[in-house]
Amino acid sequence: MMSKPSKEFINPTGLIAPGPALYSHVAKVVSGTIVYISGQVPSDASGKIIGEGDFEAQVEQVFANLKIAVEAAGGAMADIVKLNYFLSPEVDPADVPKLRPIRDRYLNVAAPPASTFVAVSRLMRPGWLIEIEAVAAIDG
Repeated sequence: MMSKPSKEFINPTGLIAPGPALYSHVAKVVSGTIVYISGQVPSDASGKIIGEGDFEAQVEQVFANLKIAVEAAGGAMADIVKLNYFLSPEVDPADVPKLRPIRDRYLNVAAPPASTFVAVSRLMRPGWLIEIEAVAAIDG
């Protein structure tokens, strides 16, 4: 007997199509443990900003930090069901697409998490260009 998947990613008709592997409108958790991950920023364990002024380097550090966080909870990046992106006004909108190839190396692009992407007036620390928080659903 096949077990029921613990997560379903759904893009219902009647909502704008998110495009291939961009995000899912709905992430339904059927079973497992829910883990909330605080907004991760482009700093290393010592608090040093990584990639000051370099959007791609900061995105890389943020996803590396998300990976550390979800693995500390016993999960994997594929367990992330929701991402919330917060973008600093210092980021040129033309640079935003550079985020996707980095993100795609970390996430399951066949079943991308539900996502929200907002531009904010500022992030807490000067020099941070992006912050990302996550929710994961870990099987077991």
